[in-house]
Amino acid sequence: MRSNRINVQSALGLGLLVLGLNSAQADLPPDTIGQTTLAFPPEAHRAFVVDVEFESFVVGRVTVVDPDKKRVLGMVPTGFAAPSALSHDQKTLYSADIYYSRGTRGDRTDVLTAWDSSSLSPSWEVLIPNKRAESLTQRYGLKTSGDDRFVYIYNFTPSTSVTVVDTQSRSVTAEIAIPGCVLNYPVGTRRFASLCGDGSLQVVTLNEQGQETSRNRTHFFDPNAEKLNERAVNVGDTYYFTTTTGTIRPVDFSGDEPKILPSWSLTTDAEKKTGWAPGGWQLMAVAPKLNRMYVLMHDNHEPMKWEDPSTIIWAYDLKTMKKIATLEAPTPVWSMQATGDDKPLLLGADVEGGLQIFDLKTNKLTGSMAKVAKTATQIMSY
Repeated sequence: MRSNRINVQSALGLGLLVLGLNSAQADLPPDTIGQTTLAFPPEAHRAFVVDVEFESFVVGRVTVVDPDKKRVLGMVPTGFAAPSALSHDQKTLYSADIYYSRGTRGDRTDVLTAWDSSSLSPSWEVLIPNKRAESLTQRYGLKTSGDDRFVYIYNFTPSTSVTVVDTQSRSVTAEIAIPGCVLNYPVGTRRFASLCGDGSLQVVTLNEQGQETSRNRTHFFDPNAEKLNERAVNVGDTYYFTTTTGTIRPVDFSGDEPKILPSWSLTTDAEKKTGWAPGGWQLMAVAPKLNRMYVLMHDNHEPMKWEDPSTIIWAYDLKTMKKIATLEAPTPVWSMQATGDDKPLLLGADVEGGLQIFDLKTNKLTGSMAKVAKTATQIMSY
């Protein structure tokens, strides 16, 4: 009998709940599903956090944030470990996506996807060769030409090449072999450079149809004497590379051939002796309007751990090549990006998936955003 009473009471309660829901449904307006369109032109500090979802590593995302208001504005779903890039006209976000027909296996499809930067919806896509490099994302795995006409996609199979996509015709124009070299550093409107294993720089020139017309090679450094990090930063056509022990090696690509500029050190002799050296994933950033560079630094450099994150960031004047400030994050930072406006922010992706935000006029931490990403390998901004 007790069991029956419980069943009756349960049924009565369920009936009252249904009546209540029906009543609520009559009183409340129906839900609508809509899509918010972000402002254009975008806020000067709008940023895009590339998340490779390392724990699952099947699909990724790009999270769009407003670091001034510390708000997440939206999200773009991308393919497996997809490198991403922003167009110079601020209208498009590109991602080079890999998808498998069975999720983690099956037929592979590679596409370049063009996302509208305001609606965060796909505008168009192009099938590309199934060769796109599968690695943690970095700045120069995917880039656009200076006028946004072409997109350069780095391939690794393990032979290396660059797929060129014409954004006007929305088609692949060429696959350019770069044997022994890596990545694609855009130069002007019709060239890109690559860093080669023999210590040279290779520059490829394209025509208006997106096909190679010439290439040249210039000796850059001795790979047997020093370990150069390929994750450079640039101000215009001048790129700044660093060795793992802190020697900056700049290159000016604006001429017909690369001009190797004088190298300089991030550390004094005393700092080097005590173990200071750069480290991190995207370990450098530049604020072009301030003509300054920011570098993640370790106070106890270990050769096999130079990619580890750090809470310490040193700021340098690119004209004097001198350290001018030290910034400190509350949580170790792995990757950085500075905004390109005249009141720039430095954004640091930390190891807990958060974003550390610095005002570069004052070099002060202005706040943090928690849990923006799971594995933030790269931050992009205008």
